[in-house]
Amino acid sequence: MLLPDTPSVEQLSQVIVQVTAPSFLLGAVAGFVSLLIARMNRVSDRIQALNAISDSESAKIGSKKDMHQLRRRAELLNRAIVFSATSAILTCLLVIVAFVSAYYQLRHEYGVAVLFIVALGFFIAALVNLVRETWISVHEYALDR
Repeated sequence: MLLPDTPSVEQLSQVIVQVTAPSFLLGAVAGFVSLLIARMNRVSDRIQALNAISDSESAKIGSKKDMHQLRRRAELLNRAIVFSATSAILTCLLVIVAFVSAYYQLRHEYGVAVLFIVALGFFIAALVNLVRETWISVHEYALDR
């Protein structure tokens, strides 16, 4: 088995330059997932608190309508977390493909570009789900007033 020639310093530095933007995307996605998990924890805590109210209490009747909205918010947040994680996985795959392609001296620009576009698409989907969840949250609060 013939081992490929190792890439030159110029090739490696070019790959490092090319994966800078995806690396920033990966950092943004990590912070975004942290925000999503914090919101999910708050929604889960509210669901648990509502479930803890005994059926005999009159407050339970008013809180039943909140349960549907809370479950919808949890669903949207869960979907956003899945989309964000998919974006992060694709971004990591993009970096791996770029370095492996450089090692084997293969052209990788088109494949990496497609992976980056798809990763951004999943990130956009996650952002849309966050906006939808936030809209429900804000309108839920406005209706309570």
